[in-house]
Amino acid sequence: MVTTDSKDGEEKQTRIDISTAMRKAVGQLAELLQREPGSVSALKATDDGWTADVEVVEIEKIPDTTSVMASYRVSIGDQGRLVGYERIRRYSRGQVDR
Repeated sequence: MVTTDSKDGEEKQTRIDISTAMRKAVGQLAELLQREPGSVSALKATDDGWTADVEVVEIEKIPDTTSVMASYRVSIGDQGRLVGYERIRRYSRGQVDR
């Protein structure tokens, strides 16, 4: 999004909102991994944009509680472009953090 400063006519960039950042994080990661993310477990603003933790089913198994899940940390610039991602954790879907 671009806005114009009414004082000097200068254009400046405005950070996208949190819901748009979340949708973009999920969409861009799905495109890269060729898997549909299940959920966003964390989303926070940074100086450069947003960071999101996205949960993805990496290996589907039966029963689904034995499926292999992964958490990816996704970095999104303040205009919504993916600037980086990394897998930070793999776990069984039925696993509970303590």
